[in-house]
Amino acid sequence: MDSIQHAAQEQFQKQSHRYARGHILENTRDVEMAFDGLEVPAGAAALDVATGAGYTAFFLARAGLRVTASDLTPAMLERVREGAAERGLEIVTREHPAEKLPYADGSFLVVTCRVAPHHFSSVGDFVRESARVLKSGGWLVVIDGTVPDEFPEAEAWLHEVEKFRDPSHNRLLPPREWKGLCEEAGLVVQKLEVAFRKQPDLEWYFQTAATTAENRERVRGLIAGADGRVREYYRLGEEEGKVVWWWPMLTLVARKAEK
Repeated sequence: MDSIQHAAQEQFQKQSHRYARGHILENTRDVEMAFDGLEVPAGAAALDVATGAGYTAFFLARAGLRVTASDLTPAMLERVREGAAERGLEIVTREHPAEKLPYADGSFLVVTCRVAPHHFSSVGDFVRESARVLKSGGWLVVIDGTVPDEFPEAEAWLHEVEKFRDPSHNRLLPPREWKGLCEEAGLVVQKLEVAFRKQPDLEWYFQTAATTAENRERVRGLIAGADGRVREYYRLGEEEGKVVWWWPMLTLVARKAEK
């Protein structure tokens, strides 16, 4: 593993308990919307990469797919096994990085990844590996935070905030870059949408990432000093004494050409 992968593994090994029941990712309405219109037959093989606590994997299993949930972090995979047992679901777990998938070409009809690529050391490697393990006609479905294509100040501000909040953060990609990576890997982008979603208050985010006291103050300083355009773009504000904002979330669906 490289240094970025080690940082992600260390962070989520330490914080896996924060992702149990009640976490915002337990609501998989965004996954349901991403799959709307896709004709995925029951029994098809699906891989959920960087599964975290497994909420996307649970969605896929409930839809009747044969699911492999993979992650870099042993503690997260333990959360998946616990959650699957509680829900009566059969899910295979595998430990490996997102950038190198230990599966044969054409192993899966579906590859998913949700709110994780910004931790990857190489999103390009992840996309290429996903394309390789997809069957002809298979789908790559990605949901992650994003930054605007033509607003570098907003990208730089959010990157700095996220890096202080969670040092395992690497980079959020703009939609244009996601599209380019998919096309380079031979995938045809069928859906590329950005929707703003209101986030829990800042203190909840600090607790989830175990942000140090020093870095919490740095983040608060960045929020207080955000310029008008950045503040407007992320809808930074206060409600009932809590700092709130709206995070741009990208949904991407890309398909591998049928042979």
